[in-house]
Amino acid sequence: MVWIPPGALVAGTPDGVLPRLADQEMPGEQVVLRGFFVSVYPYPNEEAAIPLANVTHSEAQALCEERGHRLCTELEWERACKGPENRIYEYGDRYRPEVCGTGSEPRMLPSGLRVACRSEFGVRDMHGSLWEWTSSPWGRGTKDDKAMTTRGGNAAAGEVAGRCANAAPRAPGTRSKALGFRCCAGPPNTAEVVLHVERKPALEQRSLDADDPLAHAAVRALPDAARAELKRPDELRVSRAWAWHPVGNEELWVLGGCTAEVSKKQCGVVVLRRAPGAPQILGWAGSSFYQPTLRVEHDPRYLWVYGGDDRSHFRRLLRYAHGRVTLGETQRNMKNPTPVKGPKREKR
Repeated sequence: MVWIPPGALVAGTPDGVLPRLADQEMPGEQVVLRGFFVSVYPYPNEEAAIPLANVTHSEAQALCEERGHRLCTELEWERACKGPENRIYEYGDRYRPEVCGTGSEPRMLPSGLRVACRSEFGVRDMHGSLWEWTSSPWGRGTKDDKAMTTRGGNAAAGEVAGRCANAAPRAPGTRSKALGFRCCAGPPNTAEVVLHVERKPALEQRSLDADDPLAHAAVRALPDAARAELKRPDELRVSRAWAWHPVGNEELWVLGGCTAEVSKKQCGVVVLRRAPGAPQILGWAGSSFYQPTLRVEHDPRYLWVYGGDDRSHFRRLLRYAHGRVTLGETQRNMKNPTPVKGPKREKR
């Protein structure tokens, strides 16, 4: 086993670091843990062996106890993954899918096959293969008080699933070919993930005028897409503001307005996250000649921006995922718009 020395874990993902799951992860809070031992590989902890899967939570716990060990707590698991420098991924802060083979469904591979898939503490194969049971209940402000936390694993969204802070809930009786475990030893750390999830209305009108410092900062930091679409981007006058809450514990500002031209003015909205110093600009959606209006239909992670030009009225879709915002399709058939399906959930 590997000795993980006492030290400070920066639990979860700090504000402004992306990707991030605001309603599932602590916002980068420091948690001091005492030292403990952890298996180098998933159970049976043998190089070149196939990790054991298809075990329930209680079976995994019993198998660890047979060796005089125990299941790791989820924060011990995260500490072992992040290493002494609290990295985002076990191998560093930049996502590299080839290191652990992330970005696909979990694969049953012999332990130790991917030599570089290791933390600075020397713990290996924490991602790319099986999800792993921990001893920690899920919690996180949900009504599901029976689910247990799993860590590691793999998924199509590898940049998200491959992070040391990523976690997923599972019923303790679950059996899956993609679910295994590793063991820890020594007195368990009692620290837990503490997260109060606040959920607000998806869209709220806010008061903000063009002289507000936030409006000035947003205009100065307009993304390239906005500057290419607006004839005079520096003349954009913010006249409307909304608070967008796509998921719990996440509040984005959407500022709308038009340029000062009388003839064929250009309008749109900029999406940002308030942050110390300059705002973090996340996206832009133009509404052409029309002052933008917004609407959330079903899924709060999907925000429609309505506008119009010489051809017709239209709407443009802003999608939220893992802290980021991307511009989706434009729809012009407003009488019979094409329904938009919600984003696929990762298989757990």
